[in-house]
Amino acid sequence: MSFESLGLSADILRAVSEKGYTTPTPIQLQAIPTILEGKDLMGGAQTGTGKTAGFTLPLLQRLMESRKSNTNKRVIRALVLTPTRELAAQVGESIADYGKHLPLRSTVIFGGVKINPQISKLRQGIDILIATPGRLLDHVSQKTIDLTQIDILVLDEADRMLDMGFIHDIRKVLAIVPKQKQTLLFSATFSADIKKLANGLLKSPTLIEVARENTTAESVSQVIHPVDKKRKRELLSFLIGSNNWKQVLVFTRTKHGANKLTEQLNKDGITSAAIHGNKSQGARTKALANFKSSDIRVLVATDIAARGIDIDQLPHVVNFELPNVPEDYIHRIGRTGRAGSEGEAMSLVCVDELKLLNDIERLIKADIPKVTFEGYEPDPSIKAEPIRNGRGGPRPQRKNNGHKAGGQKPNGHKPRGQQSANGKRKPQPATNARTANPKRRQSNTSNRPDNFGNR
Repeated sequence: MSFESLGLSADILRAVSEKGYTTPTPIQLQAIPTILEGKDLMGGAQTGTGKTAGFTLPLLQRLMESRKSNTNKRVIRALVLTPTRELAAQVGESIADYGKHLPLRSTVIFGGVKINPQISKLRQGIDILIATPGRLLDHVSQKTIDLTQIDILVLDEADRMLDMGFIHDIRKVLAIVPKQKQTLLFSATFSADIKKLANGLLKSPTLIEVARENTTAESVSQVIHPVDKKRKRELLSFLIGSNNWKQVLVFTRTKHGANKLTEQLNKDGITSAAIHGNKSQGARTKALANFKSSDIRVLVATDIAARGIDIDQLPHVVNFELPNVPEDYIHRIGRTGRAGSEGEAMSLVCVDELKLLNDIERLIKADIPKVTFEGYEPDPSIKAEPIRNGRGGPRPQRKNNGHKAGGQKPNGHKPRGQQSANGKRKPQPATNARTANPKRRQSNTSNRPDNFGNR
C-alpha cells in the first residue's frame, strides 16, 4: 500500500514525498487510519519502526479538518508529551517537516533552557505543543499556557516516562486537559504499570502491536566482544580506527564514564563528544548536530539519549558498558537498523557484566554471539567484582559442565577490514590501529572459571 491510500491530504502527501518516503511502515499502515477515525489508540512498536510519523501525519490531518470550522483564535489543540529533550526535539522536527505546507504552528518546550523565549512563542499562538512534563508544568504554574482546548493528547514512549519517574507529572497534566479528547499512547513495552495507566486514560482503545514485547529489531546484527575492563577503550579505538567507522554511537553507564571515554578517544585521534544529563541543553544540541553532520565520529551517551536520538542509517552502536536495566539494551541498539536499514550493535563485555548479559539474553530470549579478538582475550585469572552503580553484580561461579560457547557465526555480522595477524606484533590502540589487526574468533573458553564460555 502507498501513503495515498491512507486518506491523507495532498499537502501532507507532498511533504512525505519530499522526505523521500513512498511506502508506509506496518505501524503507519495500522495507526494512521485508526487515528483519522478519531479513536483512542494504544500502540506498541520497537524504536525505528516509523512510529513518530505514524501519529504526526494523522494528527496534522485531523487538526486541519477541524480547523476549517474553527473561527476562534489560535489555541493549543494537540499536546505531545515526551520523556526527554532530545525526543521532544525529534518529534518537533517531524511535525515541522510533515506540516511544512500547512498553516499550522507548533513549538517545542523543555527544561535546561531559558523559559522566556518559550513564553513568547506561546503568546504568539500555536496549534501543536511538544513538551517534556516538567517544563510543561512550569508553564502551567506560571499561567503562561492554556491546555483547556486540547483535542488530541499523545503520550510518546510512555514506558520511558514512567521509568524516569514522571507518573505524578503526567497525572497533573491529565487533570488539566479536557476529559473529552482523543488519546494516543505509544510504548515500546506494555508493563503492568503501562496497562494500568492506559486503563485509566484511554476509552475503548484500538491496540496495535508490530513487534513482540521485548524483542530486538531483526535488521540489527548483535555481537558480544569479551574483553577485560581495563582494555575496553583500547579495543573500541581499534575497532573504530581499523574499520574506519565514520559514525558510531557509544553508550556508557555513567555520566563520568561518558566524559572520561570522550577524553580518551579524542587523545586517540578519534573526534568525539559526550551527551548526558549534566550537559547543558546547548552542549547537548551542539554535540548531536555535529554527530549528525559527521563533524565528529563518535557520540558517547548515557541512557538519557537512548530513545531521543534519531539518525537515518546510523550504522554502528556500541555498548561500552551494558545497561543495568535489560530493557535499556533494546532501546540502545534500536538507534541503528531503523526504518528498514541494517545496523550493527556491539557490546564490549567484561567479566563483571556477565550477570547483566545473562539478564539481557533472558529478556530477548536469545543467545548473542560471542566473538573474541586475538590479543584482547579476557584474562581468565580476573574474577568478577560487583557493579556498584545500579543493579547488577558478579555472576556466581559455576562448575564446568562442558558446554562450549561459539560454534556459529554471528547472525549478519561481518568483520570489516580484518587481516591475519602475524602472531608477533602485539595489537595497539587506535593510533596504530591500521597496522595492528588482531584476529577475531568465536569464543571457546569453557575451561575457564566464571567466564563467557561457561555461562
